[in-house]
Amino acid sequence: MKKQTKAIRIQTKKSSNREHSVPLYLTSSFAFESAEQGKALFEETEEGNIYSRFSNPNVTEFVEKVCMLENAEDGIATGTGMAAVFASMAGLLKSGDHIVACRALFGSAHQIITQILSKWGITHTYVDATATEAEWEEAIKANPTTGTPAARMVYLETPSNPGLELVDLTMLARLKAKYHFILNVDNCFATPILQTPIDLGADLSIHSATKFMDGQGRVLGGIVVGSKELIQPIRFFARHTGPSLSPFNAWVLSKSLETLELRMERHCRNAQQLAEALEALPDVDRVLYPFLPSHPQYELAKQQMSAGGAIVTIELAGGFERVNAFFDALQIPTLSSNLGDSRTIVTNPNTTTHAKLKPEEKAALGITPGLIRISVGLESIDDLIEDFTQAIEKSADVVAADVVAADVVTADVVKENVA
Repeated sequence: MKKQTKAIRIQTKKSSNREHSVPLYLTSSFAFESAEQGKALFEETEEGNIYSRFSNPNVTEFVEKVCMLENAEDGIATGTGMAAVFASMAGLLKSGDHIVACRALFGSAHQIITQILSKWGITHTYVDATATEAEWEEAIKANPTTGTPAARMVYLETPSNPGLELVDLTMLARLKAKYHFILNVDNCFATPILQTPIDLGADLSIHSATKFMDGQGRVLGGIVVGSKELIQPIRFFARHTGPSLSPFNAWVLSKSLETLELRMERHCRNAQQLAEALEALPDVDRVLYPFLPSHPQYELAKQQMSAGGAIVTIELAGGFERVNAFFDALQIPTLSSNLGDSRTIVTNPNTTTHAKLKPEEKAALGITPGLIRISVGLESIDDLIEDFTQAIEKSADVVAADVVAADVVTADVVKENVA
C-alpha cells in the first residue's frame, strides 16, 4: 500500500458509535476498568492511555502517520517544533557531552545550543553546511589538544533556514559508522514527502508540524521520530517535563497529513516556477532554490530530495529600505515570520527570525539586510509571478527616487555652504 493511501487510512480504532471520522478525545485522563489495569498500565506491562500528558488517541494517530511517512520505528509529538528540537537534545545529552551542529540553523535552535545546553556543561562546535567530509570529521572526532570529546550528537537542518544550504546526509552517515554519534536532522523544510533522512542514515528526524504538516497556519505542533532505542529516553524526558501536544492540535495535524503529498506537489511546482521567474529579473541580485541549476549544491539536492521544496530565498540591493518598499508593493503575500502555509508568506530574516544573532553570525550565514525568505503557497503561479515582478520593479523605482532626492538635498546644502 502506498504512503499516500496509508496517510489517509491510518486511523484510531472506531468506537462503539461507528464514526467514520476520528473523534476528538478532549480528556485530561482515562479511566481504569479495574485497580489491576491501573497497576498494569503504570508498570507498562499493558499498553493504554493514562493521562493526556503521556498519550492520547489523537496524538498517537498523528505519531503513527509521521512514523510511517518517515520510515521510523517510533516517535513522540510535542506542543511545538522547538519543543521537539529541545527534547531530542535534552533527552539524549548529558553534562560533558559535545554536540556538533551545522552553522546554518534557525535562530531558536542556535539559542538552545549556545545559551541553554552550555549551562549544563554541554559544549558545541559549528561547521559550515558546505564543509568537506574531512572538515566534518575534524569537528566530530575527539581533539586531545583542546580536550574536546568526540561528538555525542550531530544536529543539522537540510535545507537550512533561511539560506537553503544542504548537508550531505550520506556523507555524515559514513562518519557516523566510524564515530558512533547520534545523527539528528531537522527535516521541516523538505517534509517526509521530499526527503526521508532515516533512509539516508539519520537516527532522528524532527519536524515543526506547525509548518507544512498543518499547512494552513492554524495550530502549533512538533514531532521527533526515530528508533525505539532513542525515542524512549526522549519520551521519558517529555513525559516528566510536559511539552505535550494537545489532542485538538493532533487531530488537526493528522487530518492535514492526508493532503500533505498533494500540497507539497503544488508548493514545489509553484516555488520552482517562481524561482525561475525571479532569477530572470535583472533587479534581483540573488535567487536561492535547491532545484535551480545555479544553486551551489544543485547536484546534492537532486540526490537526496525528490523536489526543491516550497522555500525560495532572494536578495535585493538597497538594504532594508528596499525590502520595506518591496513588501509595501506586494499585493498577495502575507508578511509574517511563519512559513509552510497555503498562503504565500514573506519575511526579512535579518530583522525577524534571525534578528537576535550577532552581526558576525549573520554574516557567516549570508543573512544580509536585503535578504527575503519566501514561503511559496498554493495560489495561482501566474498571479504570484505577476505580483512579485511588479513589486520588485516598483521597489527599485522607490529606492532610485530616494537616491535622487538625497542627491538633490546634498547638492543644495553644498550650494548654500559655497554661498
